[in-house]
Amino acid sequence: MRLKIAVIPGDGIGPEVVAATLPVLHAAARAEGAELDVLDLDWGGERHLRTGSPMPEDAAKIISDRSAVLFGAVGRPDVPDHELVWGLIIALRQQLDLAVNLRPVRSWDGVPTALRDDRDVDLLIVRENTEGEYAGVGGRVHRGRPGELGVEVAVHSRPVIERAARHAFQAAQGRSGRLALVTKSNAMRFGYTLWDAVVEEIAAEFPDVECEHVLVDAMAARMIQKPRGLDVLLCSNLFGDILSDLAAVLAGGMGMAPSANVAPGRTPGIYEPVHGSAPDIVGRGVANPVACMLSGAMLLEDSGLPKAAARVRDAIAEALRDPANHTPDIGGSGTTDRLAEAVLGGLG
Repeated sequence: MRLKIAVIPGDGIGPEVVAATLPVLHAAARAEGAELDVLDLDWGGERHLRTGSPMPEDAAKIISDRSAVLFGAVGRPDVPDHELVWGLIIALRQQLDLAVNLRPVRSWDGVPTALRDDRDVDLLIVRENTEGEYAGVGGRVHRGRPGELGVEVAVHSRPVIERAARHAFQAAQGRSGRLALVTKSNAMRFGYTLWDAVVEEIAAEFPDVECEHVLVDAMAARMIQKPRGLDVLLCSNLFGDILSDLAAVLAGGMGMAPSANVAPGRTPGIYEPVHGSAPDIVGRGVANPVACMLSGAMLLEDSGLPKAAARVRDAIAEALRDPANHTPDIGGSGTTDRLAEAVLGGLG
């Protein structure tokens, strides 16, 4: 089997964690009789400064013949965040119609967190990925004047909600059979009441899944107080983004948080660590590569190599049991290279 993937290291620590991840993915795939055919792409902030755009106009076409994309990070201090985020990752999500963002969260033996009740956490956030508050509808008028106005319109459509909801219910069927829809429909009377209504209709198709409706503020508190009682969370674009960053605390921090941007039933998906470009630690050799490696494991699993994905996760778990391998973000003094070498060594 030859698996064709594209790699976008991007900005900040993106190239560092991607460089640490690729040997692990190559080794895990090879152990299952597969080879990775890697297309390197220089898209990101540096390209933006050089050409005026973080990616070419035909970017979606370039990666459309790949099975998947491994993405590092986007963002650098000398370019406004919205230009790179909207010009690269959000643009790719929308152009490729990557309707669902998956963010699994689990606790790891040996990895400390800020919470007391953080053992045996295992939940999945299913986030709608192309609409909501990130649809890009709105504008600013009277710029620089006393009456300057900014309008941001949240967009919620039935077909998109249905698509995300079905994916979440199917995921719940393969887990504990519990799903929580997270909205704010007590105060936002139109978009989120539509979410409530549509998800109730979809729930009828999955009688084996227990579905509850939870307001986002209540869910934020519950996530900290009783995280072990949660399984699949179905969220809008904005709420899924915020809650998944909060949930990363349960795993040890942002350096432990993977994600996948997928179009259910189609490829390519984009697999990326959640942590961002972290410009404050660029070049110091202390970036945690685990989130990128776990994103790579999701890539392998979705590309038909579940045993290779399991190998990666098992090797990560074993490496994290030794505090000497921990990077500073999870309380250690280890380096990117040391942790990466430990994971690679654990692959056998």
